[in-house]
Amino acid sequence: MQKLTTAIALVLCAGSAMAEDKVTIEFAYPYSHLFDVTYENILPKFYEAHPDIEVKFRATYENYEDANNTILREAVANELPDVTMQGLNRQAILVDKGIAKSLEPFIADEADFAKEGYHKAMLDLGTFDDAVYGLPFSISLPVGYYNMEVMAKAGITSEDQLPKTWDEVIGTCQKLTEAGVDNPMFWGWNITGNWFLQALMWSQDTPTVIGNDFNLDSPEGLKALETMKALFDGCDMQNIEWKAALSSFSAGEIGMMFWSTSAVGAVERSMGDFTLVTHEFPGIAASGPMGLPAGGNAAMLTSTSEDPAVQAAAWEWLKFITSGEGAADVARTTGYMPPNQAANDIILKDFYAENPAKATAVRQLPLLRDWQAYPGDNGLAATQVIYDGLEGIVTREFDDMSELQEQLSEEVQDLLD
Repeated sequence: MQKLTTAIALVLCAGSAMAEDKVTIEFAYPYSHLFDVTYENILPKFYEAHPDIEVKFRATYENYEDANNTILREAVANELPDVTMQGLNRQAILVDKGIAKSLEPFIADEADFAKEGYHKAMLDLGTFDDAVYGLPFSISLPVGYYNMEVMAKAGITSEDQLPKTWDEVIGTCQKLTEAGVDNPMFWGWNITGNWFLQALMWSQDTPTVIGNDFNLDSPEGLKALETMKALFDGCDMQNIEWKAALSSFSAGEIGMMFWSTSAVGAVERSMGDFTLVTHEFPGIAASGPMGLPAGGNAAMLTSTSEDPAVQAAAWEWLKFITSGEGAADVARTTGYMPPNQAANDIILKDFYAENPAKATAVRQLPLLRDWQAYPGDNGLAATQVIYDGLEGIVTREFDDMSELQEQLSEEVQDLLD
């Protein structure tokens, strides 16, 4: 965050003489280690186009749960930012509580809105009750990260030899362990929003939530838990906090990492001297996953200002960061895919051919499924209950997956009911 703050300060100093004429808006976003560099790229372009607007950055959210919790608290205290970035699966509660504002009046005033790349598939991700409340900023899918120098110790020297199923991942782990690799694999069970549990469920073409019911009590739910246990045991996976895991992989200490494509840019900027390859997310079956949950975030208008100038400025910022050029900077600086068609089809036409590590998720786009939220006011509490249960598999606290399935199903369903 310090680097971004410095960059912002330099830009602001350059225009300090006209500061009294500027409209100031406040903005908050998650994951500083991923997005600081993105906004460093976007901000000067925005100021060049809008010298009369100043964007004040608030402290970054730790993750999407923190983003949602923070906004809910700030709504009670009447301290909301003008624009907030929220996880795609966390938008609905802000709409239901009247915190997020409909973007329809602003869209209606835009003569060429569709020409900016805001096609229907993108708008659907932030549409509730036939009104647009969020403009998606970034889309991610789970992928495999591989250190090819480490993988060579298991006899894997080319991309076509990389594991395609979780059973093959376990077999590779065992070969790496025999070759003296202390930590052959990290699998992102602790990623935000129980995302990897949903990845295993969608891999079987099964939703995690149906209506108001938690669907873990299904055969597919048991298979998901059993797959996790087999991976954690077969790879002797350490219980590493996710930031530490990213650092460890970037340092060349882990052979395989299964995580969101969002971190590709961060890994590339910090990695040691090794060959990085990303590849499709393995499947439970040899045919591969039948679906995968779409991760990412959307920009939402939460301003409580009654000043039309502030409202207009907030819309200009929200529109700019999700439009063609702003969205393109997401791909350039992270591993996220911009959901904006203009960014993908025009600005980034040759980008993915030149950056193959960031192209894996694009190949998986036909598998895109909803990243589901747990409905009701206890959705965040349900997320934590599931998190605690999955951590118990990693720490070997839970051995009987049928028993854990029953326990999690009852506790979460009670929260949803």
